[in-house]
Formats: sequence, C-alpha cells, structure tokens
Amino acid sequence: MNPPRIGAPRRYDFVVVGAGFAGSVAAERLASSLDARVLLIDRRNHIAGNAYDHYDDAGILVHRYGPHIFHTASREVFEYLSRFTEWRSYQHRVMAAVDGQLVPIPINLDTINKLYGMNLDSVGAAEFFERVAEKVERVKTSEDVVVSKIGRDLYNKFFRGYTRKQWGLDPSELDKQVTSRIPTRTNTDDRYFTDTHQAMPVHGYTAMFEKMLDNPLIDKKLGVDFRDIKGRAHEIADHIIYTGPIDEYFDFRFGKLPYRSLKFDHRTLEEEWHQPIAVVNYPSPDVPYTRVSEYKHLTGQEAPVTTITYEYPSAEGDPYYPIPRPENQELFKKYEALADDTDGVTFVGRLATYRYYNMDQIVGQALATFRRMDDKRRKAGLQTTAVAAE
Repeated sequence: MNPPRIGAPRRYDFVVVGAGFAGSVAAERLASSLDARVLLIDRRNHIAGNAYDHYDDAGILVHRYGPHIFHTASREVFEYLSRFTEWRSYQHRVMAAVDGQLVPIPINLDTINKLYGMNLDSVGAAEFFERVAEKVERVKTSEDVVVSKIGRDLYNKFFRGYTRKQWGLDPSELDKQVTSRIPTRTNTDDRYFTDTHQAMPVHGYTAMFEKMLDNPLIDKKLGVDFRDIKGRAHEIADHIIYTGPIDEYFDFRFGKLPYRSLKFDHRTLEEEWHQPIAVVNYPSPDVPYTRVSEYKHLTGQEAPVTTITYEYPSAEGDPYYPIPRPENQELFKKYEALADDTDGVTFVGRLATYRYYNMDQIVGQALATFRRMDDKRRKAGLQTTAVAAE
C-alpha cells in the first residue's frame, strides 16, 4: 500500500519525525509556544509510539507494546503532562517466579525470608547481604554489580537467566549500567519505583497524546516513512526534529547499531483475574518469556474477563533497547559526530540518541531540547534587531 501523499505546496516550519513522546512533546511545544506550523509523521499507523494503548475486543485497555508505567521525580514533567490527562494513582509492584513461588522484586526483606525460610529483620537482612556478597576488585560488568551486592545464589535466581533472555548476552558481557540502578532493600517496601509521582493516565496514553496534539497548527500524517520524503524534507519545512534511529538517518553509513526487540502475545482469558499483581517476571532460562502482564491491575477496570500479555525478547523486530556494550557506544559516537555537523536537523529521543530512557526522561529531554531551540531563536532575533538598529 502506498503511503499517504504529503502535498508539496504547503510549507511547514518543522517536520517532526516520530509521534512518540519525544516527537509529540516537541510538536506540541513548537505549535503552542511558537505558533509554528508542524508536520508530524510516523511510519506506524498510530500516535503515542510504544506507549500506544487501545481497547481490545473484550473492552480491556491494553498496551500493544507491553506495560508502560508512568513514574517521575520531576515536578516539571508531571505538571506538563497533567495538562493533557487526569491521573489514576497507581503504585507499581512486580513479583518474580522463583523456586516455585512468587516473591517481590526488587529483592527486599520479604523476598529473602520467603526464599530461605528465615525471619530476619532489616538489620539481619543487611548482614545477610554483606555475608553473601562477593568481593569484586573492579566493577565493570552487570554480573559484577549484582554479585558484589547480593552474591552468587540470588544473582543466579533473579538476574542471570532473565538478563540472558532479555539481552541475548550473559551479564558478564554487558556494561554495568544494565543492573547498576536495580535496588536491593532491607525493608518490606515492595514498590517497583519510589519516585514522587506515580500514576496512570485515567483514559490511557493514546487519549493523552490525542489531547497533546489537538492543535490546528499540527498536521499528523501516519503510515508515512521518513525515508520516503527525506530527499525533499527541507522543501517541506525549514527544520527537522528527528526521533528515529540515528543510524537509519545516515543510511547506516558505519553499520547498524545493535538493538534488542520484543514480541508480544496478547491473550484474553475467561477469568476475572489471572495473577495477583500487574507484572510477574520469569527469570528461569527454562521459560521462554520474560514476563506476563495483566492490564486490569494498571487501569482499575472491572470485567469478568482479563487480558494478559506474554513478552518474548527477540533479536529481530522494532528497535527497543540499545545494547549497552563499549563497542556499540563507539559506533554511536561516529553517528553522533555526523549529527552534530548536520544543519537543519535536531536529534532527540531514545532512538536518535541511542539510549534507553524512561518515559519521563524522554519528556524531560524533549522539553529541554525545545528550550534550547527557543533560546537560540530568541538570541538570533535579538542579534538581527541589533544589526538593524545600527
């Protein structure tokens, strides 16, 4: 099927490539704050990027690309998004299927006591972690991070199999950043996140994006691949905001940047609830999927049926996770240097900067990028005025 034709006669101020968080926030700011005319395109047939959600045939609001849980410590980001949605308070909790039972993850006091049949208090848990931790002279890999904190047995139970499935690599082959932010708790706090703001959009992410982009200055063209218009993009608009894969923009000049992808198996079950919590992780290498998500826990919906999603990591498919290895960062740096020397294009977002960001971080990056662009515009305007006055 041919993509929708973008009419040549109309000229825009900006072409924004990608209707996920980075592109949609940029489009909204440009149109609302600068009265700029924006053409927003996306190769998918919907807005909201990987946060896209919709009601399935059973009436359950599901996340097509896996569960997206909003959390942030940034008041600015939360207040900005609050312009476009009401929120449902939600504290995310995750359990892991380990040794035939479900236990809290991140590992906490209850996890230890349940797994090992102990009755430790917080002091005892801290002593336990100190006792089982392995000394690592120099922490370089994801394996080093975990075993130096919680020892080999918990590493094998919770992290090694899960990481090998998720990344297709052993933790000993991955940069330490993959597991460096995973907390271990000596109390009974079983929340997955501890950010100040934790909530879900009342009507879903797609509805939030629709409101964000509801501006007559923003034209949306979906099912349009940027590669099909790249050659004339600067005839369409003065400036491009690009949120797609940075290596693709430069026609893979130095080779492809490696990503891990995901495949999703959505199923509606004739039961009210399938699991006691929204997400259950499966670290065992004997189970092909990494986690199972049940959306009614997230949305607060009530229904006699439920929809769940099995999540399978994959080497092929849409790019989701940049693979954090030194050689991949070196390759990205080559593309980043090209981007820095490319006039008329601003690169923003997860794929364009080859980093894995949470949703709030992408919003924050897009807002900061807009501010820099606006500051540059203002300074250019002042300089023009000063020259004219001389």
